[in-house]
Amino acid sequence: MDSLENVTFDEIKIGDTCTFNKTLTESELVLFAAVSGDVNPVHLDEEFASQSMFKERIAHGMWSGSLVSATLATVMPGPGTIYLNQSLNFMRPVKLGDNLIVNLTAIEKNPEKKTVSFNCSVINQNEKEVLNGTALVIAPTEKIKLDKPILPEIHIQETVHP
Repeated sequence: MDSLENVTFDEIKIGDTCTFNKTLTESELVLFAAVSGDVNPVHLDEEFASQSMFKERIAHGMWSGSLVSATLATVMPGPGTIYLNQSLNFMRPVKLGDNLIVNLTAIEKNPEKKTVSFNCSVINQNEKEVLNGTALVIAPTEKIKLDKPILPEIHIQETVHP
């Protein structure tokens, strides 16, 4: 079984980096819409999206932002991290099938508050930046190692309208 192990505040050094990657699938796009309630037709309706400035369906911007959160929660600092603040700049659209790579770099530490600031950059498979910004977290001070949770299998059932 896979495990998750954090990087404690004391272990993190300025300049430390980590990565995380994920590919946007149709299922992920639809699930993100269902969970977030964001049903903007540019994400879900091929005909509508074909008339948009992007000419095709695109991901929710916050799907890319959620990958930054996943990286902070599971890679560095990892389990026990408390998210405090995030700035995001959306640089270009993410399309179905895009593989995104999140890159985090520790840029500042506050020993009094046990906070760490990270530069965040998300690039696609064409090495084009789709998102950048900064994140501020409270890093864990105790070492944690645990089994990675096994997520339930989710099936999408299309709704048929009369």
